[in-house]
Amino acid sequence: MRWSNGGARSSWKASGWWLPGTDGLKYDLCMMSKTTVYYSWMESPAGKLLLAATDQGLRFLLFDRGKLPKSRKDEVWVESAEKLLPYQEQLQAYFEGKLRKFTCKLELIGTEFQKKCWNALLAIPYGKTCSYADIARQVGSPRAFRAVGQANHNNPISIIVPCHRVVTSSGTLGGYGGGLNVKDKLLRLEGVTDFRHEKGGPQGPPLFEYQVR
Repeated sequence: MRWSNGGARSSWKASGWWLPGTDGLKYDLCMMSKTTVYYSWMESPAGKLLLAATDQGLRFLLFDRGKLPKSRKDEVWVESAEKLLPYQEQLQAYFEGKLRKFTCKLELIGTEFQKKCWNALLAIPYGKTCSYADIARQVGSPRAFRAVGQANHNNPISIIVPCHRVVTSSGTLGGYGGGLNVKDKLLRLEGVTDFRHEKGGPQGPPLFEYQVR
């Protein structure tokens, strides 16, 4: 919370800032309404990763490009390795081959179509792949495989929301924001030695319940 002097009482009342009994102090209500986004970095076999989370869950897991995502007006970003430690520990266990199912909370924010695609990604089992066309059918838009590819490209939580498990219908790697070399390494870490996928797309319930705004 912040308090500051200055300004005429009449202008404070007109703007809605005036609080009776504060003896001329102005209470900064803006700070109360802002969401704190904690962020940190970690080194990994896939390269340097940027992690960001709110109290609601992980919001970003991105391959580091030297800058933070664009913040919204209702956010304040604070660097905190401590707040991101639980997510880093699970990622480290994944890279060491000791963890196959992430249990951390997620806060996925996107369009309805994007959220459908990301939820479908969460249903792809560890060590399995499916195609962009499979995901398109899964979300009820069988001809929208290109839009699915774009949703994958905009996935804000790499690795945990496993867009690396989506390959082309012909069995090639397709694209990946972290680079095809990284995609290949992640799949081989999970025991995928070729990219022939089971027909029908992701099976079973999502591994997470996503939280949206």
